[in-house]
Amino acid sequence: MSTRVFPSAAEIAQRTPVDRDRAIDVIRIVSLIGVVVGHTVMATSMIDHDVFRWGNLLTTSVVFQALTWVFQIMPLFFFAGVAASAGSYRSGMSWGGWLLKRCTRLYRPVFYYLAFWAAALAVLKPLLPIHVYEPIAGISIQLLWFLGAYVMVLAAVPLLVRITTTAQLVAAVAGTYALIAVVDAIRINDHAWSALGYVNFVVWLIPGMFGVAYRRGLLTTATALRVGLAMLAVNVAMVWVGPYELSLVGIETQHIKNMTPPSLLLAGHAIMMCAFAIAAAPAIIRWAARPQVWRLAVIGNTGAMTLYLWHMPALLGTHLAFDLAGLPRYPGQPHFLVASVYQVTLMAALVAGLFLLLRPLENNPLPLWDGGRVSAPGWRSAAVGTLLMIAGAATLASVGWGLKDTGLQCVSVMLVALVGARALARD
Repeated sequence: MSTRVFPSAAEIAQRTPVDRDRAIDVIRIVSLIGVVVGHTVMATSMIDHDVFRWGNLLTTSVVFQALTWVFQIMPLFFFAGVAASAGSYRSGMSWGGWLLKRCTRLYRPVFYYLAFWAAALAVLKPLLPIHVYEPIAGISIQLLWFLGAYVMVLAAVPLLVRITTTAQLVAAVAGTYALIAVVDAIRINDHAWSALGYVNFVVWLIPGMFGVAYRRGLLTTATALRVGLAMLAVNVAMVWVGPYELSLVGIETQHIKNMTPPSLLLAGHAIMMCAFAIAAAPAIIRWAARPQVWRLAVIGNTGAMTLYLWHMPALLGTHLAFDLAGLPRYPGQPHFLVASVYQVTLMAALVAGLFLLLRPLENNPLPLWDGGRVSAPGWRSAAVGTLLMIAGAATLASVGWGLKDTGLQCVSVMLVALVGARALARD
C-alpha cells in the first residue's frame, strides 16, 4: 500500500487534460510563493515599552522599494484567476450559481481561519498588553483584502467576457485607467476628496481584462511585450516626475500610498505585469512541460489558499515569540542578521508543515456550506450573486480594522451575507 502524500509526476501527467493551460497554474503558484517569501523576508517587529511595532524593511532602503516593482505580483493572481474561470461562464447561465461555485472553494478555508483567530485572540487578550494585542488583532485578517477584491472581480466576469476583440480590450483598459487618473487628480490635489480614492479599487478589473484577453488570444506575445515595456516607461516617468512614490507596497512613510487606495501607478503596474505574463506564457508552458515542475505546480495549487492564509499566523507567531524572548528582528538591532536566518528557516518549516496539515480543509467539502446550487437565472440567482458581492465588499472593508472595532462588524456582515447566499442556493 502506497504511503505517499502526493501523487507522482506520472500520475499527475496522466490526469492532466491535453489542452490544459499550464502557464496559468504556474503563474498562480509562483506568485503566491513570492508573496509568502516577501512577507517573511520583509516583515520586522519589536515590542517597545509594551507596544508591538510591526514594520517593514521597505522603510530602510530605496533598493527594497524598487524591488516591489518585481515582487508586487498581486495583479497576476487576478489575471490567472479570471483567465482560469472565464471559460466556464456562458451567456444565459445562472450568474449567482456560477459565482457561488467559485466562492464555495474560496471561502471554505476562510471559515476555519476565522475560527482559529477567534480562539487565538480570546486566549491572547488577557495575556498580552493592550498595545501588543490590538496590533495583532488588526493584522490577523489583513490578507483577506485579496479575497474580497477577487470576489468582486469574479462577480464582474459576465461583463469582462464580453471583451472579444483587441479594440474592446484597449477601450476597456484605457477607460478604467482614465477613470483612475481622474480620481487621482481630484484626491491628490484636494484632500477633502481623499475618500474618493476608494473608487480606484476598479484597478483590479484590469488584470481580469487581460486574463480574458489571454484566454482568447487577443494579444500576441510580441504585442504584449511592447505593451509591457511601454507601460514600464510610463510608470518610471510617473515616479520620476511625481507625485507618485516608488514603493508599490504601502509603507508608513509614504505621502501617497499606491496600494490602499490603489493609485494610477498601481494601475500601470497591473497593465505592465499582465502584459509581461502574456509575453512570457509560451516559455512558461515549455517549462511547465517538465514532469517535476508540473507536479510541484499542481500540488501547490491544491493548497493555494492554505499557503496564502496560514503563513500569516505563522509569521506573526514567530515574530511574537522572538520579540518576547528579547530577540526582535528589527533594523538597528545587533542580532538582526542572525534573527533573520533563524526566522526564515523556522518559517519555511512552519509553512511546509501547515500546508501538509491544513490543505485538506481547503479541498474537503464543508458541511452546511458546500453543495449550494442555483441552476437557472432569475431572482434567486440575482439575490445569491448580490449577497456574495456584499460578502466580498465586507471582507475587503474588514481589513481596515482587523478582528476588532468596526472590523468585527464587517466580518459579521460578511458571514450573514454568505449564510444568506447559501440558504437561497437550494435547487
